[in-house]
Amino acid sequence: MTATATTARFTAFGSSGTAGSLVRHRTGLLLAAAVALLVLGTFLVGGGAWPGDLTVDLTGPLGGVSDWIIDNRDTHPLFLYFFGHISNGVVLSVRGVYLVLLAAGWAGVTAAAGLIAWRVAGIGLALSAVVAFLFCGLLGMWVPTMQTLALMVVAVLVSVVVGALLGLAAGLSDRVFRVLRPVLDTMQVMPAFAYLLPVVLVFGIGVPAAVLATVVYAAPPMARLTALGLRDADPGVMEAAASLGATGRQRLLTARLPLARKELLLGLNQTIMMALSMAVIASVIGAGGLGDRVYQALASVDVGAALAAGIPIVLLAVVLDRVTGAAGDGIGSAPRTGSARPGWAIAAAGTVIVAVVARLAAGTAWPDGRTVAIAEPVNRAVGWMTGHLYSGVPVIGGTADWAGRFTTWVLDPVRDGLQWLPWWAVLLLIAVLAMLIGTWRTTVTAVLAMAAIGVLGVWDPALDTLSQVLAGVAVTLVAGFAVGIASSRSERVERLLRPVLDVFQTMPQFVYLIPVVALFGVGRAPAVAAAVIYALPAVVRITTQGLNGVDPVAMESSRSLGATGVQQLLKVQLPLARPALLLAVNQGVVLVLAVVVIGGLVGGGALGYAAVFGLAQGDLATGLVAGAAIVLLGLMLDRVTQPTRRHSGKGA
Repeated sequence: MTATATTARFTAFGSSGTAGSLVRHRTGLLLAAAVALLVLGTFLVGGGAWPGDLTVDLTGPLGGVSDWIIDNRDTHPLFLYFFGHISNGVVLSVRGVYLVLLAAGWAGVTAAAGLIAWRVAGIGLALSAVVAFLFCGLLGMWVPTMQTLALMVVAVLVSVVVGALLGLAAGLSDRVFRVLRPVLDTMQVMPAFAYLLPVVLVFGIGVPAAVLATVVYAAPPMARLTALGLRDADPGVMEAAASLGATGRQRLLTARLPLARKELLLGLNQTIMMALSMAVIASVIGAGGLGDRVYQALASVDVGAALAAGIPIVLLAVVLDRVTGAAGDGIGSAPRTGSARPGWAIAAAGTVIVAVVARLAAGTAWPDGRTVAIAEPVNRAVGWMTGHLYSGVPVIGGTADWAGRFTTWVLDPVRDGLQWLPWWAVLLLIAVLAMLIGTWRTTVTAVLAMAAIGVLGVWDPALDTLSQVLAGVAVTLVAGFAVGIASSRSERVERLLRPVLDVFQTMPQFVYLIPVVALFGVGRAPAVAAAVIYALPAVVRITTQGLNGVDPVAMESSRSLGATGVQQLLKVQLPLARPALLLAVNQGVVLVLAVVVIGGLVGGGALGYAAVFGLAQGDLATGLVAGAAIVLLGLMLDRVTQPTRRHSGKGA
């Protein structure tokens, strides 16, 4: 047996070396061809930005469509009998949930949160949920919290229904799965901001547009995970059910769906988190609630008010994530001894009793005298930071100095370099990168997506956004890989980082803008800093998991041959964890782009600013063109950094 294992190991090493030499040979040929084309193109085509003859001005047609929709929104049958009913249904649903929350009062809602958490996850999380909701009231944000919660309840319910139906169809039909998979892949890389513009064009500014944008953004995870759970059902169980004469419907209800419960609850968890993130971003189009408070505060650079509204958002995200995550983890596990939990009937009765008693005793509104104003102290602290930490700090310099140097030494050179390159050279570079990591299909998709940006006439703003993404990704990968390596090599570091990463991964994108504005002011550097903070947890976690997942036999073999820890890392772990590292790069790129675009709210400029300007000024043509360019840029970056099976070691 030892001889067989040794032979297999040397065979694997030999095939790996052969595959590696082939990859290096292919890479060398691609780079040589790219250099030759670059030299040849310089003489034949010349330089310059995207030529004006190859652009299409969509301002007129889009402006005409926008004007037609606005003029006919109240009279055309399509709006009166279809979109109008959808809009009215959304408004009535959100208003109904909001009135129920107000009728329950702060005591009833808090009791419901605690009892549900207790029923699902235990007494510890129940106490955390109660404290979180009470803290929302103490900050004076009870009413905005209920507005956000009402919008979320409706959006999550619709997202779960739509996603589950799509996932059910994809899970039971190979044809539907093949059709839906590229659509869901594309939607997964689209920044949240891009979803706002189409719904605003149809539904206008307000709650219906916010809810429907949230549904479109939050439904794909539910659809994907539902399809995954149904398609991965245990074949033995399915065959046993079929042998007992069960019909297709019976097999679905009694076998497939029960076996997919974990995936369904994970889909619910992801849908809730994405709905909360989108509901906050949708404040830009009139969603109201906590997001509107953050948006208005950031617009006036009132960091204290933004933080007062941002903390409840984080608390909601953490509680909802923990409750739904605990529900998924509890499937199939035996209840703990002595951990008696209330039934759903007891939880409902307890909520009603608490709500009625509180209503009779003190009313439903949060008491005015029981609030803590943190905006003024926070703004004083920010003022002190502005006076003492922004600049003039000995040796290290201030935060404004750091932001200025990062802009001058990194962002400006990268942007100017990209804009200096001839347009065809940028496309050639994208093609080479896509071919190195993907296939000819991904190459064609990436090149066409970038070329379409030029056709839309936003080449320079797109390169500006791309420069911010590249700078943010570089910082994210350096820091993420370093922390991930440290975490994989030390259990103590991993234990210390786990709760921090959990909290950071549940925070909505919008919230990350608050601390960077307090530290760095407004501009492109703060937008990149927020993007780095947002993307870093995912890169650290994927890197750690990839390095920890390396075959122990390979590690033991290298150790027996006298390899040091550094040699093991460089020669064994990193090469074998290459698929995970490529996935970390891909996720880092997608997440950085998502926040860089939102950074248009705090001076990030480029495509994000154009999208915000179009929404704020009602210039939907500008906003839609910018939104389409953002989607295309995200698609290009995803294809350039998305490893294929041929390169991930599964198909070689």
